[in-house]
Amino acid sequence: MTAPGSSLMLLDAASMYFRAYYGVPESITAPDGTPVNAIRGFTDMVSRLVTERRPSRLVACLDLDWRPAFRVEALPSYKAHRVPGGPDVAPAGLPEEVPDTLAPQVPVLLEVLAAAGIATAGAEGYEADDVIGTLAATERTDPVLAVSGDRDLMQIVRDEPVPVRLLYVGRGLAKAEHLGPVEVAEKYGVPAGRAGEAYAEMAMLRGDPSDGLPGVPGIGAKTAATLVGRFDSWAELRAAVIDRTDTRLSAPVRTKLAAAAPYLAVVEPVVRVAQDAPVQLDRPDVLPDAPADPDRLAELAERWGLDSSVERLRKALART
Repeated sequence: MTAPGSSLMLLDAASMYFRAYYGVPESITAPDGTPVNAIRGFTDMVSRLVTERRPSRLVACLDLDWRPAFRVEALPSYKAHRVPGGPDVAPAGLPEEVPDTLAPQVPVLLEVLAAAGIATAGAEGYEADDVIGTLAATERTDPVLAVSGDRDLMQIVRDEPVPVRLLYVGRGLAKAEHLGPVEVAEKYGVPAGRAGEAYAEMAMLRGDPSDGLPGVPGIGAKTAATLVGRFDSWAELRAAVIDRTDTRLSAPVRTKLAAAAPYLAVVEPVVRVAQDAPVQLDRPDVLPDAPADPDRLAELAERWGLDSSVERLRKALART
């Protein structure tokens, strides 16, 4: 638990409600039998995070485009396997395959956040990662803690001009990892001085099947980490592939990288989290000490059988 103080918490809302949906039994329902497991699980996670971490500011960051056109244009395989029907390559703009019993819960979840007075933010044409990356990159006052089960956000950690950390909840909130540059460097073997950037470069080389990133054939995580540790930037590494006098690349590795040159030329904007997305907040990000619309919150609690979760959220807000 951290001591109270001025800080900004950024929630990867989609990542969290997907995890809540799969982590809380679907037998948790509203009085009319409608599943509310994702709403309950997500609301309880927010309550616990607010109680334990005590941020002064909080933003739930949304996916307004889960598969942005600029990433699909660069790499058509990006998340294509998640499109309904599972085509190998699919155009941007198609909806994500969301479980039938999860989709109706998301609007209710957003209503709960609004009634509670918790800010949400999104950017047209960008993912929640980009919203988080932009808000973290532009923050100049308070320490930032991003909360996500997405490893891609390890690339945003930094020490200056304000500390940015990731609470990685890939294994659940109870097993959350608090990661900064030192921890990311130790975990993945990348240089601590530029751990965030180096993690992204390692991911480009290694690839990620869950996102449709093929990576460089024959280059695994350890080799990728070793390679990015030898260079000061992605541009420098790519230049070494062409420059056969650069001894930082062995002949076999250079051959593998050269064979993947078309992929290496386009993958950077696919993997890098944006820092300049046109983010829009629906309200100021100051975390209230009481619900913004208590009557509406009470209505939602009664309608959807959320009394215990909403009460926990009220108590969490009152402690900030």
